[in-house]
Amino acid sequence: ATMRTAADLVGVNRQTAMLYFHKLRELFALKLAETGPWFSGEIEVDESYFGSSRKGKRGPGATGKFPVFGLLRRGGKLHVVIIPNAQQITLTPIIRRTIEPDSIVYTDGFLSYDALDVSEFRHHRINHSERFVEARNHINGIENFWNQAKCHLRRFNCIPREQFHLIIKECEWRFNYRPTARLYKTLLDWAKLEIM
Repeated sequence: ATMRTAADLVGVNRQTAMLYFHKLRELFALKLAETGPWFSGEIEVDESYFGSSRKGKRGPGATGKFPVFGLLRRGGKLHVVIIPNAQQITLTPIIRRTIEPDSIVYTDGFLSYDALDVSEFRHHRINHSERFVEARNHINGIENFWNQAKCHLRRFNCIPREQFHLIIKECEWRFNYRPTARLYKTLLDWAKLEIM
């Protein structure tokens, strides 16, 4: 529900609803950090850019955008990290501390992933200028998350820079704990609430 709808349903003013939404997002970020992402098996990694829909450059170097790096274990959970840039020196340490050696890592053709060719991982790269899927070689799972997250974020008129990390963590929580019934149960467990 939107903040305005929640405020109307519960009978509180919008500032109170905004405070509770903020506290819930802080809870999501805290609990996701506690569980920790340690992935093995088949992992898709990709970067995406969030922010204003103004015309101009897209992708790396786009003005006013938040770069976000995502890692998705196929058939499992996702982990997102806000990054200062999508350079190899930024992405490789995240991959190394998140993914176990000998895992299969799928990426697109972005140059920042070149170091994975001579690393402790089995690296498979899909060239999106030629095709998007080649047997098991694809990053469609993480691309699906980017699409869902951007659809969710379109509901917001403007996201202050200092709030973005909480909003993207909410998207991670929604993706990892779907369907809706599981989202609700997880929220109750995390917040230590009981249904009356």
